[in-house]
Amino acid sequence: MADPQPSETPPGSTMRARGSQSRGRRAGDRRGRGSQNHNRGGGRVAENQVLPTDTQGSQGSTLSPARAGAAPNANSRGGRGQRGHRGSPRRSRENGSSSTLGRPRTFGSHLTTNAEDEESDPASAAALNANASEFIPGQPPQVEQSDGSNRRQQAKRSNHRRKAERSTAEDLPTRIHEDIINGQYECVICTNEVLPNSKVWSCSICWTAIHMSCVNIWFSSQTRNAEVLPANWRCPGCNSPMSDEPTTYHCWCSKEINPRPIPGLPPHSCGQSCSKPRVTCPHPCPLQCHAGPCPPCQLMGPSLSCYCGKHISSKRCSQTDYVNGWSCHEVCGDLLPCGEHECQQECHSGLCGSCETPVLTLCYCGREFKHIPCEQRKETKESYNYGQIGLEHDVPKTDGMPDNWYLGSFGCNSICDRPFDCGKHQCEKECHPQDENPAHCPLSPDLVTHCHCGKTPLVDILPQHRESCSDPIPSCGDKCKKTLPCGHLCRDVCHPGPCSTCMQRMDVSCRCGRTKSTSTCHQGTLEIPECRRICHAQLNCGRHEHGEHCCPGEKKATERVAATRRKNRNAGLANDEIEAEHICTRTCGRELKCGNHQCRQMCHKGPCPSCPEAIFEEISCNCERTKLQPPQPCGTQPPKCLFDCTRPRPCGHQAPHKCHADGEPCSKCPFLVEKRCICGKKKLKNQPCWFEEPRCGLPCGQKLKCGTHTCKKTCHRSGECEDAGIVGSRCKQPCGKTRSCGHSDGEQCHAPYPCKEDKPCQAKTFITCECQRMKKEVRCMASKTNPSPQRDALKCDEECLRLQRNARLADALNIDPETHTDDHVPYSDTTLEFYKNNLQLAEKLEREYRIFAADPTQKQFRFKPMKASYRAFLHSLAEDFGFDSESADPEPNRHVILFKTPRFVSAPMKTIAQSLKIRALTQQTPSAPSLAARGEDTTEKPYNGLLLSAPRFGLTTEELDSTLQKQYAAYPSVKFHTSFLPSEDIVIKGSGAGTPQILESSLTSLKPALLDTVRRLGLAQNVFLCHTDDSLNVLRSEKDAHASGEGGWSSVVGRSAARPQPKYVAAAPMMLLRNNFMALSKEPKKEPEKEPKKKIEQEPVEEDWEEAANKLDEE
Repeated sequence: MADPQPSETPPGSTMRARGSQSRGRRAGDRRGRGSQNHNRGGGRVAENQVLPTDTQGSQGSTLSPARAGAAPNANSRGGRGQRGHRGSPRRSRENGSSSTLGRPRTFGSHLTTNAEDEESDPASAAALNANASEFIPGQPPQVEQSDGSNRRQQAKRSNHRRKAERSTAEDLPTRIHEDIINGQYECVICTNEVLPNSKVWSCSICWTAIHMSCVNIWFSSQTRNAEVLPANWRCPGCNSPMSDEPTTYHCWCSKEINPRPIPGLPPHSCGQSCSKPRVTCPHPCPLQCHAGPCPPCQLMGPSLSCYCGKHISSKRCSQTDYVNGWSCHEVCGDLLPCGEHECQQECHSGLCGSCETPVLTLCYCGREFKHIPCEQRKETKESYNYGQIGLEHDVPKTDGMPDNWYLGSFGCNSICDRPFDCGKHQCEKECHPQDENPAHCPLSPDLVTHCHCGKTPLVDILPQHRESCSDPIPSCGDKCKKTLPCGHLCRDVCHPGPCSTCMQRMDVSCRCGRTKSTSTCHQGTLEIPECRRICHAQLNCGRHEHGEHCCPGEKKATERVAATRRKNRNAGLANDEIEAEHICTRTCGRELKCGNHQCRQMCHKGPCPSCPEAIFEEISCNCERTKLQPPQPCGTQPPKCLFDCTRPRPCGHQAPHKCHADGEPCSKCPFLVEKRCICGKKKLKNQPCWFEEPRCGLPCGQKLKCGTHTCKKTCHRSGECEDAGIVGSRCKQPCGKTRSCGHSDGEQCHAPYPCKEDKPCQAKTFITCECQRMKKEVRCMASKTNPSPQRDALKCDEECLRLQRNARLADALNIDPETHTDDHVPYSDTTLEFYKNNLQLAEKLEREYRIFAADPTQKQFRFKPMKASYRAFLHSLAEDFGFDSESADPEPNRHVILFKTPRFVSAPMKTIAQSLKIRALTQQTPSAPSLAARGEDTTEKPYNGLLLSAPRFGLTTEELDSTLQKQYAAYPSVKFHTSFLPSEDIVIKGSGAGTPQILESSLTSLKPALLDTVRRLGLAQNVFLCHTDDSLNVLRSEKDAHASGEGGWSSVVGRSAARPQPKYVAAAPMMLLRNNFMALSKEPKKEPEKEPKKKIEQEPVEEDWEEAANKLDEE
């Protein structure tokens, strides 16, 4: 597909703004030989350059070679009007045509001049001038004397570029050629000029020439839905339907593909003879390849005879009617089909037709004479005159026919009534040809041998034979049983003459076959009845139902739909065929996409095709600065305009935005202004200009109708308070007045009346036990009649007694329950070590242990098969919980089973993670003097993080970071990173604040605000400063300092040293309870002092844990 080149503008034509600058460099920089501002290829003309005032080649026909270009001239170099173009390399850089608009320029002796010298020096008239005299070599130039006014007029005309006019030739081919050469032929799609070097396509109906690239785009846009609709398209010039695809660029006569411009030939012509066949002429077009329709043929046509063939004539092809022929206007004289008469019409085309000549004819029986047209006579038959025709009539006969014989040509529909040979009976047939001898009587005894029904011979009925035709014919007495026209058998008794009418009853099915009715015999002419059943089958369009009564195709439609639903492959193609009764013949009538027309096709499935109509008016945007030139497909929307909208805004602001249709509102004004809110209380600044209802967000506060309450709705329009739709002086808010019980009245506002208090108060209150540990929420239930309702007090339970006992014991031992911690670890080292190495698996297994321990109904629990190391952990953890465990089944299905025995009491109160944390805090560290003695560094590292202890269950790092974002913002130089520790505590590590001392100072100042926030929101219990390494191991924290200096039995002894105490007895280990109080337990067995641990090599884990334990016991 060839695109039009930017340099297609011919020399001398007015170029568009987008074409004033040629490809690669400006046209003004192309300087030819002998002129500084010589413009070639259609560039911008210099201000002081004068173009020729006359044009050549705009008159006459372009069908001859002389019309294709400029006339030859001595100074035109072959009629091309430019210097040095023939064979010059510069022509290869020009994409324009070499044809010119007018006569070549004539120059004086000087090719250049200055504008200032032209006004002051009279000799400047010899400069470049359109009216200069012709230059003759060897002679001085002739300078024309002109006054200053002529020079000013010439200078004024030179400032305007001359534009060629459109062709006014009489024939279309000449106008097309001249307009293309002069740059006046516009493409109907892109409205750019069609130039001699453009690739074009021409319509074979309206002969419009269009750019090849434009018509290909047009074709693609119209055949985009070719898979759904027929691939047809319409000419953009005449809107005629086209079937051939515009594939290649060829000359006007289609002989040469991609023709090259040839000087002296019309544009886009191959130079060969046209040779296009004419519709009404046997001669091809003899002219040179040309645009538009071929002219009428001027050659002599072949000799043609007239219609009747009596005369022969030869005329020119333009005067010869090859389609209709010609008439000599004489009598035709051809023999008519009757073979007796000749055609008396004027010489005419086609057949002569039937013979209408009136002829006197006689009927077959000879009783009727009349004149009838020759064509209406029937078959001519010979008939005998036995005396029925009088002698006064001229009987028609042929030559050689005997006397008393004649020709009959029609039947008179009368009864023959000729006597038979018996002389007693007459013929009862209608008019028919007569024989010479009378016919034998059909009642003669030799012909009648059976009864009337023909089943019984007369010899079986009569005692003697019939002797004459007048003897009666007896009846046999049986049923006739002759077949009637309706197909039934006659039920009458054997009778003479024709059978009577059939009166039998019969079942007749309706058209659809679903209803049967009983009726009298139809006498052979069956008219199928119609039932009242309505056919609901869907028509082929898929939009309508049949809706007719008694449809004969309803049954087939039902079977077809059922087969389609079952997807019955054996049904064949017959089920896919639509019955003739179910083909919709309505007009579609749906609105097309254009919105202006309706689909005129038969009702169909799927989308309607594009609108076939076209618009032959300009389609412009709202500002009318962007337009689409006709023709355009119907429904084309206004073009998208790139200019700014010109509509004024009501606010008066100038906010540029793109031009848009009338149905679309202008864009919102982006200016910020000061507006008063809709309630009128405040003036809001920086409000968008387009915002019509700014709101301050404050409560209304106006008194309601009740006079007690105020409107709680936020900023709203006047008259839209809460009680706007309520009748009376009440509102929908609760009363709010204090009742006698002290609670506020929750009933709906009943102003101006006082509270009745007839209903019990539904406010919530609490009742507690004596120690106030237990409390219960109850309703107040106080009323005017019962101001102090009786309530049952709660009784203290065993937990209350235990807490009271623990409180007394803690007070006796001077223990603070808030700061005291239990250091007991209820798990073995094997369990703790496995937990640290396999955190996720160990947490999952511990959870299953606790679920099993909490279920009193479950006595055993079976784990899935797992590795030996995992089974060893299960056995160790079972020992810590007090379960009995054993391994069952061989590998690889070996698994662990837990059993509850009387040894089991309850699950440990502490989790393994809590025990690991306690173990890490209670490990003894060497004192400062001993470290100094070993030469170790005793300097404490500065804090670099915050430790949050006992975080809320389900707390996430994202939730914590978003909550503390405001506190973090006060320290922009510190970056905070939140992480969870294995001990379930949270560490917030800081970084990027310069030296460690500066970071510690920032964290110390941040801690109070952070502690207040997490305690107020319940995120954690406490916040401590800490120091962590890169692996988030807490090496130092304030929490450890409190635990080592103030917790445990050391603080108890320190606080009780001032008062006399009995001899100290070692207290039993204490268990951490859920209420943080301590309870004493039985005194455990004393364990021997542990020696310093030595590094022990890890032994392999046995497959059977119990068997390995038994072996150790035996040793």
